[in-house]
Amino acid sequence: MDDTETGPALRRGTVTQRAIDQIKAMIADGRLQPGQRLPTERDLAARLGISRNSVREAVRALTVLGVLHTRHGSGSYVTQLSPGDLLDTFGVVAGLSRGTRLVELLEIRRILESTATALAAARITPGQLAEVERHLTAMDTTDDPEQLLAHDLAFHRAVATAAGNETLTALLDGLSSRTFRARTRRGHQEDGAFDRTRREHTAILRALTARDPEAARAAAAAHVGEVEEWLRTQLADD
Repeated sequence: MDDTETGPALRRGTVTQRAIDQIKAMIADGRLQPGQRLPTERDLAARLGISRNSVREAVRALTVLGVLHTRHGSGSYVTQLSPGDLLDTFGVVAGLSRGTRLVELLEIRRILESTATALAAARITPGQLAEVERHLTAMDTTDDPEQLLAHDLAFHRAVATAAGNETLTALLDGLSSRTFRARTRRGHQEDGAFDRTRREHTAILRALTARDPEAARAAAAAHVGEVEEWLRTQLADD
């Protein structure tokens, strides 16, 4: 492949990346605020000294990343830049990962979830504790896999929310997405893991109720570690 074939594509990629970086810099230094409308494509191209096509590609890329969003007939706007906006694509990565990459994600989840659960033990309010308990009670009264998974997810999200760290909650949302959890649970349930799952959640709730961060950390790490170990075994058998 000669330079005449690769050159234009490489140059376009470089210009688009520069446009992405410049728009991000405008947001970072406050020239563009959350919720603010971007200048028109023509004005932004003139301001950045690049083509409108490169601006269009940069806006498209930043929209995918959750930095911008487009309103039909109105233009492009900076999002509120919440962790949920910016980390939304992380859930896609988790949901599509397979094999050893899935094990790596479980390792990350074990680290983050144990930390979040420890924080929750120190910060959880009575109302938040009641919500966690409600989801555990629902898990205890069903053998339906879909219902159990739904309340399992809600249980962990309630704990993460109680940690009081929005960015940490958004990261765990991505790692605990329905697709990701369902894929790691498949087959795990065939080994009769329902009762073990309930016991592990009960241990987490007990630590939260006691407001014991270290017990909460250990209970959460053991819970995720069970799934992680099962997946490692499955991969070894394959």
